[in-house]
Amino acid sequence: MLPKPNRLRAGADFNLITKTGARFSGANIVLYANLAKSDQPKIGFIVNRSVGGSVTRHLVTRKLRHNFAQYIPTLPNGLMIVVRVLKPQDDYSNEVSQLIDKTLLKFSTQNNKADK
Repeated sequence: MLPKPNRLRAGADFNLITKTGARFSGANIVLYANLAKSDQPKIGFIVNRSVGGSVTRHLVTRKLRHNFAQYIPTLPNGLMIVVRVLKPQDDYSNEVSQLIDKTLLKFSTQNNKADK
C-alpha cells in the first residue's frame, strides 16, 4: 500500500502537475511528473468513469497504489506524480515499470544539469 505521506491529495497539486509537468504515455495510463518543494515523493491517481463503475475504479486505484509503492524508495524527494488511467487492465506492473524508468531518467538528467 502507498504510505499516507506519499499520497497526493490536493486538487491544486493535481492541476499544477497535469498542466505543467512532463508527460509520459503508455498504452493504458499516462504519467505526469514534476519536481516541487517537498521532503518526499508524492503520487496521485485519476481514474475516470470511462474506466468503469465505482468498484472497478477503486480496484484499479488499489492495483496502481500497490504497483507504485515499491518504487517510492527510488524516487527523488520532491517528485510529484499524477497517474491518469485511460483503460482498465488486469495488470499494470510492466507499464508502470516502463513509465517510472522514463521518469527517473528524465528527472535524474535534469538534476545532474542543475548540479553543474
